[in-house]
Amino acid sequence: MFHELDDRMKEACGVFGIYLKDGDNTSTEAARITFYGLYALQHRGQESAGIAVSNGQEIILHKGMGLVSEVFSPDVIAKLAGHIAIGHVRYSTTGESHLSNAQPLVFRYLKGMVALGHNGNLVNTTELRTRLATLGSVFQTTTDTEVIANLIARYSQDPLKDALVKAMIDIKGAYSVVLATEDRLVGFRDPMGIRPLCLGELEGNYVLASESCALDTVGAKFIRDIEPGEIVIIDSNGLSSHKALYSTRRAHCIFEYIYFARPDSTIDGTNVNRARRAMGRQLARENRVEADIVISVPDSGTSAALGYSKESGIPFEEGLMKNRYIGRTFIQPTQKMRDTGVRLKLNPVVETVRGKRVILVDDSIVRGTTSKKIVSMLKGAGAKEVHVAVASPPTICPCYYGIDTSRREELIAAKMNVEAIREFIGADSLHYISVEGMFEAIENSRESMCAACFNGEYPIPVDD
Repeated sequence: MFHELDDRMKEACGVFGIYLKDGDNTSTEAARITFYGLYALQHRGQESAGIAVSNGQEIILHKGMGLVSEVFSPDVIAKLAGHIAIGHVRYSTTGESHLSNAQPLVFRYLKGMVALGHNGNLVNTTELRTRLATLGSVFQTTTDTEVIANLIARYSQDPLKDALVKAMIDIKGAYSVVLATEDRLVGFRDPMGIRPLCLGELEGNYVLASESCALDTVGAKFIRDIEPGEIVIIDSNGLSSHKALYSTRRAHCIFEYIYFARPDSTIDGTNVNRARRAMGRQLARENRVEADIVISVPDSGTSAALGYSKESGIPFEEGLMKNRYIGRTFIQPTQKMRDTGVRLKLNPVVETVRGKRVILVDDSIVRGTTSKKIVSMLKGAGAKEVHVAVASPPTICPCYYGIDTSRREELIAAKMNVEAIREFIGADSLHYISVEGMFEAIENSRESMCAACFNGEYPIPVDD
């Protein structure tokens, strides 16, 4: 992929699972539904995709590098028969981008087979891998997900629920997990609820997904979010819920609302589109700029730009067009193409921006290189002025809970003040929403959100 053409934060992955209570184990319906669920979650990971299906006797797995549509063909789906299925789309945060690290992971242990898919990132992976290796565990991947699998196997003398509780006590960090055995579908979430996971119902069958948009896509009805620290087990007897761990606070990832989640998703009671529009309105209230039009960096900046436009009274226009069919490419650009390669994804509408004072609304600035190219493109298209408005505060600290910014030196706001960033990206002005304004817009308290990337307040301690 052209990583140099896209310096945005990237999520760890998305997970999906379904249990067909009256399912025919010769049918591929569970796999087909999971395929469409993963399609809806494609924005959460584009490196690899996988589906594991249980037919009551064994678990069959297919996974590969690439997008969902690249990994799964009708012929592949036709081989995935069974009444339980889990799926996973991945962007690597812990573990390199190799097929061996693609998920779900399938392993055999004392009580049979287990397939496991994980969204998030553990902060004590090294400690746990060392401990498990000392006890004789063998690792075939470099992911923290395999640590969770080994812990479950380590406690396999206990019933599955108790083994999961013990594993959850050991692991520290962010995780939403879907798990399948030969006869059960399981979901569990970290005790602070950093990463999302929700429960739905489809014609009497239970569905688990990272976001509610995946439930909508497959025609399932949203029931509720999985509670932080909760384990849900779905089998022939229905659904049972177990509160495994308790925490005195919540720490839902604020970047889900800023960038990661699809606007049509509702996460932990907050609709993403509504939150983004509110952040755009708050941004306009905090930073008054004289301009002719408001445009967005599509698609993640569009909701905030619409909110900015409504609050400021400055009309919204489509000033940048996004190529939604670029997908992944392995054809490496020449240096000359690399300099203007952002046009592969975005291109200015010259007739819209020529001679105009433009407010460009984006969701965030991480490394600044893409912002610089976009500003340059707009001015090259004849924009009279380009004022950049960012619907999140400066990203000054790395994330260790499932986002690919684990090094401070990657973050432009950790090295430069706002004026220096403005000069670097070439904008006529640069404005960020305040931390206080962001919380006010989302209508959530500091105590219920993780905003460590903006304020350095990590809810779970992280070793150096």
